[in-house]
Amino acid sequence: MTCDDAVLGGALAGLLAGSRTSGPAELPALVHEAARALGTDGARVFLADVQQHSLVPLPGPEPGEDGHRVDIEGTLGGRAYRLQQTQLSAGPPPTGWFPLVDGVERIGVLRIEGVEGAALDRHTIECCEALAGLVALVVASKSAYSDVIVEAVRRQRMSLQAELLWAFLPPRTIGTRDVTSSAVLEPAYDVGGDAFDHAVAHGHLHVSVFDAMGHDLASGGASSVALAACRSTRRCGGGLADIARTIDRTLARWIPDRLLTAVIADLDTATGELSWVNCGHPPPLLIRDARVVPDALRRRPELPLGLGFHEHGPQPVHHARLQPGDRLLVYTDGVTEARSAAGELFGEHRLTDTLVHHMAGGDPAPEALRRLVHALLTHQDHQLRDDATIALAEWHPRRHGSGRTVSAPA
Repeated sequence: MTCDDAVLGGALAGLLAGSRTSGPAELPALVHEAARALGTDGARVFLADVQQHSLVPLPGPEPGEDGHRVDIEGTLGGRAYRLQQTQLSAGPPPTGWFPLVDGVERIGVLRIEGVEGAALDRHTIECCEALAGLVALVVASKSAYSDVIVEAVRRQRMSLQAELLWAFLPPRTIGTRDVTSSAVLEPAYDVGGDAFDHAVAHGHLHVSVFDAMGHDLASGGASSVALAACRSTRRCGGGLADIARTIDRTLARWIPDRLLTAVIADLDTATGELSWVNCGHPPPLLIRDARVVPDALRRRPELPLGLGFHEHGPQPVHHARLQPGDRLLVYTDGVTEARSAAGELFGEHRLTDTLVHHMAGGDPAPEALRRLVHALLTHQDHQLRDDATIALAEWHPRRHGSGRTVSAPA
């Protein structure tokens, strides 16, 4: 069968119609049939696990058909995920791995097998890429309420405080043609007090990173309260100083024994104007032309949040002007203070050198962060003693050229 516009339209319409009244467990069978309608031998959906080590197949269209994990490192499927580019194998059978991307958030890959003895032609590949785009949207829409999907991407039990925090966190990567923001957080299954937030609205990118004292349920509760207070305030038109005061007041009243450090930032995506407040947190870093600009964003930090002191007097808001292609890096002290078995700190230089190395090699921001956090875990023998969160925002305005939108899907 030749995949033309009519065939493609019918396959996509069938998947969309079936997904409206089907539960998440029925999704693999629907995707399989849609791929067969394109003239292929069928498809399997693979999603990245929580820590982005492997691609996990959703249960197959046949009962008991679970399939095998695919490593993100060293495989064609992993390469499609890492680079967000279609990867093809001549087989037999001929196979295509198609990235599943929701906006700019990569969530997995779609593996489609061709008919034995017949290569995947250009038109069929284009149809499969369109199918992968719709599958990503359907998976994302069902993930919000599907234990089937959540359970599939977990490799171990999640602590109560981690479950609380992950319920509040946004997607790891968001962005537009002008700006991209990506974040990672470890230990993924036992995170205690770290959290991040990012959002795009009205020509501005909001980025915040929080680090609550301790590593228990109260710490997770403090960070979750900070996230809620941050969103509530900015969605009502409040500025950065208002957000800091609201978090400070809320923690002091409801969780009085927990302090929280934070960087809360806003980037005007039209002008590159960066504004931020720093409440007891490591200063953010500015990366320009593959190097850190020394002390570019270092200002005197204010007291941590939760003491109630921010109610008295205006909260200082700092300002800087970014250049096209600049990257803003915000991290918690659990990153730089991670120690190896020999007592060696991970440190700020290793943090920035690792990140810059991978981005200079062509890795999109989400992939560079994935590799960075895995290097951090390896440094501490996969036994982090403190939460570690890293957020990376890049300003790549359209007039600067398409080459700067490194995190956009291929």
